[in-house]
Amino acid sequence: MTLPETTSPSRAGTAAAPDTTAAGATASVPAVVGVLGGGRMGAGIAHAFLLAGARVHVVERDGAAAAQARERVETALTRSAERGTRIPDADTLTTGVDAEAFAEAGLVIEAVPEDRDLKLDALTRIERAVRGDAVVASNTSSISIDALAASLARPDRFLGLHFFNPVPASALVEVVTGDATTAAVVTRATQWVEAIGKTAVVVRDAPGFASSRLGVALGLEAIRMLEEGVATAHDIDTAMELGYRHPMGPLRTTDIVGLDVRLGIAEELERAFGVRFTPPALLRDLVAQGHLGRKTGRGFYEWSAS
Repeated sequence: MTLPETTSPSRAGTAAAPDTTAAGATASVPAVVGVLGGGRMGAGIAHAFLLAGARVHVVERDGAAAAQARERVETALTRSAERGTRIPDADTLTTGVDAEAFAEAGLVIEAVPEDRDLKLDALTRIERAVRGDAVVASNTSSISIDALAASLARPDRFLGLHFFNPVPASALVEVVTGDATTAAVVTRATQWVEAIGKTAVVVRDAPGFASSRLGVALGLEAIRMLEEGVATAHDIDTAMELGYRHPMGPLRTTDIVGLDVRLGIAEELERAFGVRFTPPALLRDLVAQGHLGRKTGRGFYEWSAS
Protein backbone atom coordinates (compact mmCIF):
# COMPACT_ATOMS: atom_id res chain seq x y z
CA MET A 1 0.00 0.00 0.00
CA THR A 2 1.34 3.43 -0.89
CA LEU A 3 1.67 5.69 2.12
CA PRO A 4 0.65 9.31 1.65
CA GLU A 5 3.09 12.11 2.17
CA THR A 6 2.43 14.19 5.23
CA THR A 7 2.62 17.92 5.81
CA SER A 8 5.67 18.48 8.00
CA PRO A 9 4.65 19.13 11.60
CA SER A 10 6.97 20.46 14.26
CA ARG A 11 6.22 17.36 16.33
CA ALA A 12 5.33 14.02 14.82
CA GLY A 13 1.83 12.80 15.50
CA THR A 14 0.40 16.23 16.31
CA ALA A 15 -1.67 18.68 14.33
CA ALA A 16 1.06 21.32 14.40
CA ALA A 17 1.45 24.15 11.92
CA PRO A 18 3.15 23.01 8.71
CA ASP A 19 6.77 23.68 7.99
CA THR A 20 7.29 26.22 5.21
CA THR A 21 10.04 27.01 2.77
CA ALA A 22 11.71 30.38 2.54
CA ALA A 23 9.33 31.25 -0.28
CA GLY A 24 6.36 30.59 2.00
CA ALA A 25 5.06 27.46 0.29
CA THR A 26 3.77 24.58 2.37
CA ALA A 27 6.50 21.94 2.60
CA SER A 28 6.13 18.21 2.95
CA VAL A 29 8.38 15.23 3.45
CA PRO A 30 7.73 11.54 2.87
CA ALA A 31 5.82 9.96 5.73
CA VAL A 32 8.62 7.38 6.06
CA VAL A 33 12.29 7.95 5.26
CA GLY A 34 15.09 5.37 5.30
CA VAL A 35 18.79 5.98 5.86
CA LEU A 36 21.35 3.25 5.22
CA GLY A 37 24.40 4.14 7.28
CA GLY A 38 24.19 5.76 10.71
CA GLY A 39 27.54 7.51 11.01
CA ARG A 40 27.92 11.26 11.44
CA MET A 41 26.32 12.03 8.07
CA GLY A 42 23.56 9.40 8.24
CA ALA A 43 22.62 10.43 11.76
CA GLY A 44 22.48 14.07 10.69
CA ILE A 45 20.22 13.24 7.75
CA ALA A 46 17.94 11.20 10.00
CA HIS A 47 17.80 14.08 12.48
CA ALA A 48 16.77 16.54 9.75
CA PHE A 49 13.89 14.40 8.50
CA LEU A 50 12.71 13.58 12.02
CA LEU A 51 12.42 17.28 12.83
CA ALA A 52 10.44 17.74 9.61
CA GLY A 53 7.85 15.17 10.70
CA ALA A 54 8.90 11.92 9.03
CA ARG A 55 9.25 8.53 10.64
CA VAL A 56 12.85 7.47 10.03
CA HIS A 57 14.42 4.00 9.82
CA VAL A 58 18.23 3.89 10.14
CA VAL A 59 19.89 0.63 9.09
CA GLU A 60 23.47 -0.27 10.00
CA ARG A 61 25.84 -3.19 9.42
CA ASP A 62 25.41 -4.78 12.88
CA GLY A 63 23.69 -4.31 16.21
CA ALA A 64 26.50 -2.35 17.83
CA ALA A 65 26.66 0.12 14.93
CA ALA A 66 22.86 0.47 14.99
CA ALA A 67 22.97 1.30 18.71
CA GLN A 68 25.67 3.90 18.07
CA ALA A 69 23.57 5.40 15.27
CA ARG A 70 20.59 5.72 17.57
CA GLU A 71 22.75 7.41 20.19
CA ARG A 72 24.04 9.91 17.61
CA VAL A 73 20.53 10.81 16.45
CA GLU A 74 19.19 11.09 20.00
CA THR A 75 22.11 13.32 20.97
CA ALA A 76 21.35 15.61 18.04
CA LEU A 77 17.67 15.71 19.01
CA THR A 78 18.57 16.57 22.61
CA ARG A 79 20.68 19.48 21.39
CA SER A 80 17.78 20.65 19.24
CA ALA A 81 15.47 20.51 22.26
CA GLU A 82 17.96 22.56 24.29
CA ARG A 83 17.78 25.23 21.59
CA GLY A 84 14.02 25.31 21.89
CA THR A 85 13.09 23.12 18.93
CA ARG A 86 10.14 20.79 19.45
CA ILE A 87 11.35 17.27 18.79
CA PRO A 88 9.44 14.14 17.72
CA ASP A 89 8.38 11.26 19.93
CA ALA A 90 10.93 8.49 20.45
CA ASP A 91 8.92 5.97 18.43
CA THR A 92 9.37 7.96 15.21
CA LEU A 93 12.98 6.69 15.03
CA THR A 94 13.87 3.03 14.57
CA THR A 95 17.34 1.56 14.12
CA GLY A 96 18.36 -1.94 13.08
CA VAL A 97 20.25 -4.10 10.62
CA ASP A 98 17.53 -5.26 8.21
CA ALA A 99 16.98 -3.26 5.02
CA GLU A 100 13.45 -4.69 4.88
CA ALA A 101 12.62 -1.82 7.25
CA PHE A 102 12.66 0.37 4.12
CA ALA A 103 9.62 -1.37 2.60
CA GLU A 104 7.26 1.53 3.39
CA ALA A 105 9.70 4.39 2.80
CA GLY A 106 9.03 7.02 0.16
CA LEU A 107 12.69 8.04 0.18
CA VAL A 108 15.79 6.04 1.14
CA ILE A 109 19.21 7.67 1.31
CA GLU A 110 22.47 5.75 1.22
CA ALA A 111 24.97 7.35 3.62
CA VAL A 112 27.80 4.82 3.90
CA PRO A 113 31.49 5.86 3.65
CA GLU A 114 32.81 7.34 0.40
CA ASP A 115 33.83 4.04 -1.18
CA ARG A 116 32.40 3.03 -4.55
CA ASP A 117 32.04 -0.68 -3.75
CA LEU A 118 30.40 0.01 -0.39
CA LYS A 119 27.93 2.35 -2.03
CA LEU A 120 27.11 -0.07 -4.84
CA ASP A 121 26.41 -2.80 -2.29
CA ALA A 122 24.29 -0.43 -0.18
CA LEU A 123 22.22 0.72 -3.15
CA THR A 124 21.60 -2.87 -4.25
CA ARG A 125 20.31 -3.69 -0.76
CA ILE A 126 18.06 -0.64 -0.80
CA GLU A 127 16.62 -1.34 -4.25
CA ARG A 128 15.71 -4.89 -3.26
CA ALA A 129 13.78 -3.61 -0.23
CA VAL A 130 11.90 -0.51 -1.40
CA ARG A 131 8.48 -0.20 -2.99
CA GLY A 132 8.06 0.68 -6.65
CA ASP A 133 7.44 4.40 -6.25
CA ALA A 134 10.19 5.10 -3.72
CA VAL A 135 13.02 7.50 -4.53
CA VAL A 136 16.53 6.17 -3.91
CA ALA A 137 19.38 8.61 -3.26
CA SER A 138 23.09 8.57 -2.55
CA ASN A 139 24.81 11.02 -0.23
CA THR A 140 28.03 10.69 -2.21
CA SER A 141 30.16 13.82 -2.36
CA SER A 142 32.18 12.86 -5.43
CA ILE A 143 31.33 9.49 -6.99
CA SER A 144 29.49 9.63 -10.32
CA ILE A 145 25.74 9.21 -9.99
CA ASP A 146 25.62 7.59 -13.43
CA ALA A 147 28.31 5.09 -12.40
CA LEU A 148 26.29 4.16 -9.31
CA ALA A 149 23.05 4.07 -11.30
CA ALA A 150 24.50 1.56 -13.75
CA SER A 151 24.05 -1.20 -11.16
CA LEU A 152 20.39 -0.39 -10.49
CA ALA A 153 17.31 -1.83 -12.15
CA ARG A 154 15.51 1.52 -11.82
CA PRO A 155 18.01 4.34 -12.45
CA ASP A 156 15.12 6.66 -13.33
CA ARG A 157 14.23 7.07 -9.63
CA PHE A 158 17.83 7.49 -8.46
CA LEU A 159 19.78 10.69 -7.82
CA GLY A 160 22.32 12.24 -5.50
CA LEU A 161 21.37 14.12 -2.33
CA HIS A 162 24.69 15.51 -1.14
CA PHE A 163 24.31 16.77 2.42
CA PHE A 164 27.07 18.70 4.16
CA ASN A 165 28.79 18.11 7.48
CA PRO A 166 27.55 18.91 10.06
CA VAL A 167 24.07 18.35 8.66
CA PRO A 168 22.12 20.27 11.37
CA ALA A 169 24.15 23.44 10.84
CA SER A 170 24.46 23.28 7.05
CA ALA A 171 21.96 25.12 4.87
CA LEU A 172 22.81 23.44 1.56
CA VAL A 173 22.01 20.16 -0.21
CA GLU A 174 23.19 19.39 -3.73
CA VAL A 175 20.56 17.58 -5.80
CA VAL A 176 22.62 15.68 -8.36
CA THR A 177 20.85 14.41 -11.47
CA GLY A 178 21.96 11.43 -13.51
CA ASP A 179 21.25 10.87 -17.18
CA ALA A 180 18.31 8.62 -16.33
CA THR A 181 16.87 10.62 -13.41
CA THR A 182 13.35 11.80 -14.24
CA ALA A 183 12.30 15.43 -13.89
CA ALA A 184 9.54 14.37 -11.49
CA VAL A 185 12.06 12.75 -9.13
CA VAL A 186 14.23 15.90 -9.21
CA THR A 187 11.20 18.04 -8.37
CA ARG A 188 10.18 15.81 -5.47
CA ALA A 189 13.71 15.70 -4.08
CA THR A 190 14.09 19.47 -4.30
CA GLN A 191 10.80 19.96 -2.45
CA TRP A 192 11.91 17.54 0.27
CA VAL A 193 15.17 19.45 0.72
CA GLU A 194 13.20 22.65 1.15
CA ALA A 195 10.85 20.87 3.56
CA ILE A 196 13.70 20.16 5.96
CA GLY A 197 14.66 23.83 5.94
CA LYS A 198 17.61 23.69 3.57
CA THR A 199 18.39 25.18 0.18
CA ALA A 200 18.68 22.89 -2.84
CA VAL A 201 21.02 23.48 -5.76
CA VAL A 202 20.50 21.22 -8.75
CA VAL A 203 23.63 20.10 -10.59
CA ARG A 204 24.19 17.54 -13.30
CA ASP A 205 26.37 14.53 -12.66
CA ALA A 206 30.02 15.53 -13.04
CA PRO A 207 33.10 14.57 -11.02
CA GLY A 208 32.90 16.31 -7.64
CA PHE A 209 29.62 17.97 -8.66
CA ALA A 210 29.86 21.71 -7.85
CA SER A 211 30.68 21.99 -4.17
CA SER A 212 33.18 19.16 -3.71
CA ARG A 213 35.11 20.07 -6.83
CA LEU A 214 35.55 23.70 -5.77
CA GLY A 215 35.94 22.98 -2.07
CA VAL A 216 38.57 20.28 -2.56
CA ALA A 217 40.54 22.43 -5.02
CA LEU A 218 40.78 25.17 -2.40
CA GLY A 219 41.49 22.72 0.42
CA LEU A 220 44.29 20.93 -1.45
CA GLU A 221 46.01 24.20 -2.33
CA ALA A 222 45.80 25.29 1.32
CA ILE A 223 47.44 21.99 2.35
CA ARG A 224 50.21 22.50 -0.22
CA MET A 225 50.81 26.01 1.17
CA LEU A 226 51.06 24.58 4.69
CA GLU A 227 53.38 21.85 3.41
CA GLU A 228 55.62 24.47 1.77
CA GLY A 229 55.77 26.62 4.91
CA VAL A 230 54.00 29.59 3.30
CA ALA A 231 52.06 30.26 6.50
CA THR A 232 50.58 28.49 9.52
CA ALA A 233 47.24 26.70 9.31
CA HIS A 234 45.67 29.44 11.43
CA ASP A 235 47.01 32.23 9.22
CA ILE A 236 46.00 30.51 5.97
CA ASP A 237 42.48 30.07 7.32
CA THR A 238 42.32 33.62 8.67
CA ALA A 239 43.34 34.97 5.28
CA MET A 240 40.32 33.30 3.67
CA GLU A 241 37.93 34.14 6.51
CA LEU A 242 38.78 37.84 6.67
CA GLY A 243 40.02 38.46 3.15
CA TYR A 244 37.30 36.56 1.28
CA ARG A 245 34.52 36.42 3.88
CA HIS A 246 34.60 32.62 4.11
CA PRO A 247 32.84 31.60 7.33
CA MET A 248 35.57 29.00 7.94
CA GLY A 249 39.01 28.52 6.44
CA PRO A 250 39.84 25.56 4.18
CA LEU A 251 42.06 23.73 6.68
CA ARG A 252 39.60 23.92 9.55
CA THR A 253 36.88 22.86 7.12
CA THR A 254 39.00 19.85 6.14
CA ASP A 255 39.32 18.91 9.81
CA ILE A 256 35.55 19.01 10.23
CA VAL A 257 34.83 17.12 7.00
CA GLY A 258 37.51 14.54 7.88
CA LEU A 259 40.92 14.25 6.27
CA ASP A 260 40.13 10.71 5.15
CA VAL A 261 36.93 11.89 3.47
CA ARG A 262 38.73 14.73 1.72
CA LEU A 263 41.49 12.37 0.61
CA GLY A 264 38.94 9.97 -0.87
CA ILE A 265 37.27 12.78 -2.79
CA ALA A 266 40.62 14.09 -4.04
CA GLU A 267 41.57 10.63 -5.30
CA GLU A 268 38.25 10.35 -7.12
CA LEU A 269 38.80 13.77 -8.73
CA GLU A 270 42.40 12.90 -9.59
CA ARG A 271 41.12 9.92 -11.60
CA ALA A 272 38.79 12.25 -13.47
CA PHE A 273 40.91 15.39 -13.92
CA GLY A 274 44.53 14.38 -13.40
CA VAL A 275 47.34 15.99 -11.48
CA ARG A 276 45.57 19.18 -10.45
CA PHE A 277 43.73 17.10 -7.85
CA THR A 278 46.70 14.94 -6.76
CA PRO A 279 46.55 14.80 -2.94
CA PRO A 280 49.55 16.43 -1.20
CA ALA A 281 51.91 14.14 0.69
CA LEU A 282 51.02 15.92 3.94
CA LEU A 283 47.38 14.89 3.59
CA ARG A 284 48.30 11.28 2.86
CA ASP A 285 50.73 11.21 5.79
CA LEU A 286 48.22 12.55 8.30
CA VAL A 287 45.57 10.06 7.18
CA ALA A 288 48.07 7.19 7.41
CA GLN A 289 48.89 8.29 10.96
CA GLY A 290 45.20 8.26 11.90
CA HIS A 291 44.98 12.05 12.30
CA LEU A 292 41.63 12.55 10.58
CA GLY A 293 40.54 15.88 12.05
CA ARG A 294 37.93 16.67 14.65
CA LYS A 295 36.64 13.10 14.90
CA THR A 296 40.03 11.80 16.07
CA GLY A 297 41.10 14.89 18.02
CA ARG A 298 43.84 15.98 15.64
CA GLY A 299 44.18 17.04 12.03
CA PHE A 300 45.56 20.41 11.03
CA TYR A 301 44.37 21.56 14.47
CA GLU A 302 44.07 20.00 17.90
CA TRP A 303 40.46 19.32 18.92
CA SER A 304 39.11 18.76 22.41
CA ALA A 305 37.02 15.69 23.23
CA SER A 306 33.89 17.86 23.51
